[in-house]
Amino acid sequence: MPYAHARGVSINYQVLGDSGPWVALSPGGRRPLEAVKSIAARVCAAGYRVLIHDRRNCGSSDVVIDGGEPESEQWALDLDALLEQLGAGAVAVGGASSGARLALLLALRRPARVRALVLWRVSGGPFAAARLAEEYYGRYIKVAERGGMPAICETEHFRDRIAARPANRDRLLAMDPAHFIRVMTRWRGSLLETGADPVLGAGEPELRSLRIPCCIFPGNDRTHPRGASFALARLVQNAEVHELFDEDLDTDVAPLEAWESQEVELVRRVVEFLRRVNR
Repeated sequence: MPYAHARGVSINYQVLGDSGPWVALSPGGRRPLEAVKSIAARVCAAGYRVLIHDRRNCGSSDVVIDGGEPESEQWALDLDALLEQLGAGAVAVGGASSGARLALLLALRRPARVRALVLWRVSGGPFAAARLAEEYYGRYIKVAERGGMPAICETEHFRDRIAARPANRDRLLAMDPAHFIRVMTRWRGSLLETGADPVLGAGEPELRSLRIPCCIFPGNDRTHPRGASFALARLVQNAEVHELFDEDLDTDVAPLEAWESQEVELVRRVVEFLRRVNR
């Protein structure tokens, strides 16, 4: 797969299809592009050109722990730069969980880039903010405080990033641990602050400003509560909600197998939505 140099970061990406309207999809968590490739292939088969990519600090892309913006905002700006390089123009942008957060932030920060949103498993609420802030940042702060950057390289996430892109080891070892801790602490604080917002990453005034069509599939667990998706739908003026599950499970994160079992139905509704938007 090719790499693009976007905003100083080498980004691993793939485009499925060579014609049709553009769609960009991102997976949840820090999962690699392969996690959303099956959905992307189904959307592509319906006549769309679909971009998937590894965000910075994910998959086979560069590890870069730097910058003043929250990490999710950096992901959004990176995607904007990647789409610009590809000559994609305005596209439909979507994703699950952190991928949904990326899509929302791209629509808010670069509104001319996004003509429609497709969001599933939207995260929101104090529980989600606290859990994800610890999972993404807090635990690595503790590791760096104890063992510096060599210890960070031995954590599962960063060990996998090194295996996928060996140059990431040198990049990590060259970092000052104090700098790593400062950036991670800032990112953790930014995420925690959004626990009081309707959804993680965006406040009510920002969400009310969105005017583009938005297709939402509510989550079904404590990190992706149904209430967050319905709150989002009430604020975005041109939103529609498609329920695949009728209740939240009493678990931090619902098994991915449950969502994978609904993939055909999810894509069917997404394609119907995109066709309406294109008309």
